[in-house]
Amino acid sequence: MTLPILTALQARVLATLMEKARTVPDSYPLTLNAVLNGCNQKSSRDPVMNVDEAQAQEALDALKVQGVVREASGQRTARYEHNFQRAFGVPEQSAVLLGLLMLRGPQTAGELRISSERWYRFADISSVEGFLDELQERAPEKGGPLVVKLARAAGAREQRWAHLLCGAEHAAQASVDAGQQGSHAPTSELMERVGALEEEVRILRATVQSLCAELGVPAPLSPPGQNA
Repeated sequence: MTLPILTALQARVLATLMEKARTVPDSYPLTLNAVLNGCNQKSSRDPVMNVDEAQAQEALDALKVQGVVREASGQRTARYEHNFQRAFGVPEQSAVLLGLLMLRGPQTAGELRISSERWYRFADISSVEGFLDELQERAPEKGGPLVVKLARAAGAREQRWAHLLCGAEHAAQASVDAGQQGSHAPTSELMERVGALEEEVRILRATVQSLCAELGVPAPLSPPGQNA
């Protein structure tokens, strides 16, 4: 089985379709303009791209020839949908991990689990690692490995994974970039999630104190270092 080697732009277009199919299904399949906007998003993208309409259309046309993208039928305006799982012969969980790696660059298994929550809810990090291992150990008759585990970056606690859909050279460059960037810095999305959880805890604590006051019972003490 010979799998297509994608360009960086084709990978971005394909992964954008994969993302929007799961996160905004009411707007899917996507118009060319929606694909373009998704490719050029500033958030949840690494690297950030500046794709124009002609480039996006060229990538879509190439992906259609490869059988990875198809044009939805019965639409007055041309709309596009991915055919990733069938074209690459992978299950839903593996497709999610590959889509995230195409959109966001190399990530650890823990980062992938957090990033995947709107796409697919993995039970734990071990589950993520299991599917990554399967993708790395794919037999040649199935097209060979689709991910690679990168060398540990200096100062990093965990190794990152990169996709091989754009070829080994692209993954090698990702390894260099990962080494320069380091994997120990928290992602902006993780920080946002922590902030949201802290706000939720603050609201819950205030609610408990209010209920205790109404019932005339002592309020539980706040954890050390936190205000009530």
